[in-house]
Amino acid sequence: MNTTRNEPADTRSMGIVHSALRRDLRRTRMVLETPPHPDEPRRRTLAAHLLWMCRFLHMHHAGEDAGLWPAIRAKNPAAGALLDRMASDHQQIGGAIAGVEDGARAYGDDPSARERLLTALTGLEDVLLPHLRREELEMMPVVATTITTAEYRTIEKKYFVEPKGFAELGMEAHWIIDGVTPEDRDTIVHVVPAVPRFLLLHGFARKYRRQAAVLWGTSPASTVPSLRVAPIEEHS
Repeated sequence: MNTTRNEPADTRSMGIVHSALRRDLRRTRMVLETPPHPDEPRRRTLAAHLLWMCRFLHMHHAGEDAGLWPAIRAKNPAAGALLDRMASDHQQIGGAIAGVEDGARAYGDDPSARERLLTALTGLEDVLLPHLRREELEMMPVVATTITTAEYRTIEKKYFVEPKGFAELGMEAHWIIDGVTPEDRDTIVHVVPAVPRFLLLHGFARKYRRQAAVLWGTSPASTVPSLRVAPIEEHS
């Protein structure tokens, strides 16, 4: 029997997902800013990848808004102000995502839209990165003390796993674990049961590697690891 399921919620998976977002935002900026700039195959693949990331982020925030935050609000009314801040952040980020989507489509069609896309990425980073940090360092500790691991896993499954198709989950899993530590990899792969886990890990690995090779090649961007949030510094 796994007694840890009734312990305070293990929210490590949230930080690992956020770290994948930070990693690929960093990688994308490096590729866009460093000559030689992407040729047509890389440019179109990068634009498509950014659109995929935007869709992922929309769904990620929708899952929080529909599932996780209401569960915390119902059990912990004292968290209301912080939850309101999360909702406000999501609204701001939604507008910035739209800007990246427009920029990515333009760049996919025309390499001269590179600066437009970089400007849109800056707009997204300005609102998203502080939000991710706030969520991990302020909101997740509240989640951990409000619900159990069993409750968190139920929400995770219903709102973040089940709405997606098997192929989407396969590519998403490899994207999340790209550049993670062994401990973080173990955390993520055990979100799904053993049989689909095996298929996800072994059935989509080659496809993900091919896409990553087009996106990052052997450039310095390819070596950027999963970017964990820095802890809050204590000032003396």
